[in-house]
Amino acid sequence: MIPKIRLGTGGTYGLIRYLFGKGEHNEHTDQHVVASWNDYAPDPGRNPHHTIAQLAGQLDQPVKALGDRAPATTFWHCSVRAAPGDRHLDDADWAAIARRMVQATGIAPIGDSTACRWVAVRHAEDHIHIAATLVRQDGRRADLKFDRRKVQAEARLIEKEYGLRQLNPGDGTAAKRPTSQERFKAERMGRTETPRETLREGVRQAVAGAATEEEFFTRLREAGMRVKLRHAPSGDVLGYTVALPGDRNRDREPVWFAGSTLAPDLSLPRIRRRLASGNLGEDAAPEATAGRPEWSPPARVRRTATSIAERAAIVLDSGDDEAAAQLIGVGELLDAVAKTSPAATRAEVSAAARAFERATRSHVRAENADTRAIRSAARGIIQAGSALGRGEDGGTTAMLLSTLVLVALAAARWHSAHGHAQQAAASRQTAEHLRAAYHQAATAPLQALRDHGRAMQEPERRKHQATIRAALPTQAGGTDNEADQDALAATLAQAEQAGHDPEALLQQAIGQRELDSADDVNDVLVWRLRRLAQLPAHPGATARHPRIAPGRNQHVADRSAGRSTPPATQRASGTDPLNRPPRR
Repeated sequence: MIPKIRLGTGGTYGLIRYLFGKGEHNEHTDQHVVASWNDYAPDPGRNPHHTIAQLAGQLDQPVKALGDRAPATTFWHCSVRAAPGDRHLDDADWAAIARRMVQATGIAPIGDSTACRWVAVRHAEDHIHIAATLVRQDGRRADLKFDRRKVQAEARLIEKEYGLRQLNPGDGTAAKRPTSQERFKAERMGRTETPRETLREGVRQAVAGAATEEEFFTRLREAGMRVKLRHAPSGDVLGYTVALPGDRNRDREPVWFAGSTLAPDLSLPRIRRRLASGNLGEDAAPEATAGRPEWSPPARVRRTATSIAERAAIVLDSGDDEAAAQLIGVGELLDAVAKTSPAATRAEVSAAARAFERATRSHVRAENADTRAIRSAARGIIQAGSALGRGEDGGTTAMLLSTLVLVALAAARWHSAHGHAQQAAASRQTAEHLRAAYHQAATAPLQALRDHGRAMQEPERRKHQATIRAALPTQAGGTDNEADQDALAATLAQAEQAGHDPEALLQQAIGQRELDSADDVNDVLVWRLRRLAQLPAHPGATARHPRIAPGRNQHVADRSAGRSTPPATQRASGTDPLNRPPRR
């Protein structure tokens, strides 16, 4: 049950005419009154002798009686829509629902014969419209305190009693949804989404990792948006509006949206607070030193971002209010990854970023929280540019996505603990999109690692499997299936070749944070180990095989991997071509 409230000025004639009209696309059918303040209000839809003017005149009578003393806001309009998939509700059901809504808000309490006048009109199967005047019949003004909260609470009760789909209660922090007129216009123009939604995503990506207000405005223009700044007499910028090129109204003027109308946190004051809380400095360089110098910038910054995302998940698990600021930073990080993601994962990562946008806003405020690290990671990803979907770029993308899944689940737990139902649901939806993107990105590097694991000498293979079993019992998330551990065993072998103690390194990876929410514990540990040991994320492109049997077995393994044995001089000099970075 989805209620939506609007307030209006003047008389109700325009609204009533719309409700009994055909709609902009002839979508209104069988328009008629299902309930009213006196149960015998004029019904222009079913009675040919009744007119729209008669109904509007009777509704507006208490307002007109006040003359010049009438309030500026004169009527209340609430649409109440059944959720997709809900069962059919008949006129009697909708009449009862309408009466409950006006009762809950105080517009028309039961038994109050001098309450406000109202009417409920049905012109579609799945919803009604309630129009009420805001002057009572005794001349007093209606008390509409917390009306939105009250109708939402009543909608939750109606859902339970009528066996309808249970929706999450709102808290007033959601972004404004596109209007029906905006959706119809987008359909006419062949757009897959409304300009409001396109601009909202563009503004979010522009602010991700921005160091200054000027850089934010520059990014907006570079993204192809029209930008108009509102200045004070002193010359200071007070606000901004954006528009899509080609999006014009009936007067052929651009359709402008203020940042605050796109989303509450995209107003200029809120963006300024975000820039101040994570002040990067105009020339702040991202911390992108992780990894070998031959790896590409996108690969290196993704490794750094993975470590920072791990720390954000720890903050979320702590349950502190500081997590609210970290959520905003995670949102920026997702926007940055979506903007620079390889083509294979872009759609799912973009969907994840759009879903998580809802999870970044709540009534919890983190004062003086330091978000420089995570905003710096987002900035680094933007500055490094788009990543390839193969080689080290693809492997580190999988590494980052694996961690972001756990971050999204940590966000869901934090929101659930604070009673934020909509934000928790958005976080879980984010995790699902990120899982899909991860599986796309991780297929090639994990397959290469499994091949390495199967190619190891049997004694070495058994040694590393024993290490895994000892450190990760089945009841703690491990598995008895040795085939599932091939990639993890290969990673331990490569870490040992690089000079690490495999057992100690595995314990360090396990101890970083919880593994209970991981879909595949082995996968998560593979990426943690490779990051800790500075191993290539895509071994098929940049790493040697683990040690395997010499002689004929070496030749067979090389052939199975699709390469010839490098000359001994190359191996001795440390210039093995397999360690070169992939060609970009």
